[in-house]
Amino acid sequence: MRGERTPGGRAPGMAGGRAPAGRTGADGPPVVLPGIPRQRTGREVAAPVAAAEPRPGPSRARPRPWRLLLDTPFSAGYALLLVATSLFAEHADPTLVSQLLQGSSTDVVHLAQAPLLVLIASALWVAGGLTSGYALAFLVVLPTLERRIGGLRTAAVFFGGHALATLATEVPVAFTVAAGGLPESSLHRLDYGISFGVMTCTGALAGVLPAWLRWPLLGGVGWLAGTALLAYADPMTDWGHLLSLTLGVTSWPLLRRWRAVRTGPTPLLGDLGHPALRGAGTI
Repeated sequence: MRGERTPGGRAPGMAGGRAPAGRTGADGPPVVLPGIPRQRTGREVAAPVAAAEPRPGPSRARPRPWRLLLDTPFSAGYALLLVATSLFAEHADPTLVSQLLQGSSTDVVHLAQAPLLVLIASALWVAGGLTSGYALAFLVVLPTLERRIGGLRTAAVFFGGHALATLATEVPVAFTVAAGGLPESSLHRLDYGISFGVMTCTGALAGVLPAWLRWPLLGGVGWLAGTALLAYADPMTDWGHLLSLTLGVTSWPLLRRWRAVRTGPTPLLGDLGHPALRGAGTI
């Protein structure tokens, strides 16, 4: 199809010959030749080029210390409480500290009188102080576990392991004393600290870590607990550590279910898992 021509033989809107398609005239919009299939304007040509240019990604915010309190409130708050009680035990009157530790002990007598109170109170102290191995493990294990399963569930794992391992080690003492196998002084044995809860959380954490981290962690911690038991310095407590680690391992199915609820369903494999198709309906 040909367009109409003016008496001078030029197409309307052209001055001094054919104007290149897509260029902007001096007086207004781009000049487009009539009767010719639609031509691209300068704006249309520039749009795909601009879309193809890489866009700078969002800048990552630098981690700040206060973010730890927001991301792991249970671990951070509990750690501050343990720091306070440890400093108190180090600098307060020794007689007062001894009385408080005796009242917090989870021995057979106190468990028979006020089980819930002493189970909670015994977990407010760190045996060995802030530089002990279990205090350092607390700072690594609990925040890592909390970031994966949440604060309330981490607290349930910690105090559940602490209570079950304590009862599992103290109840046999009571029966052994009643049978005459141990002296009655064993009923008043001083027992407090966070080690049972930390070991339970360590075993639980291994279940939500990749395999290349899970088995070295379990092997190393199990070896330490086993060698301590063979040394036979404190067999009841050492048995409690192995039992606590086992309790954490047995909680793996529950923890993985909790983590799936927290993080959402696992992404689909294949094409439907491609980022470009997220949110699209399945066929």
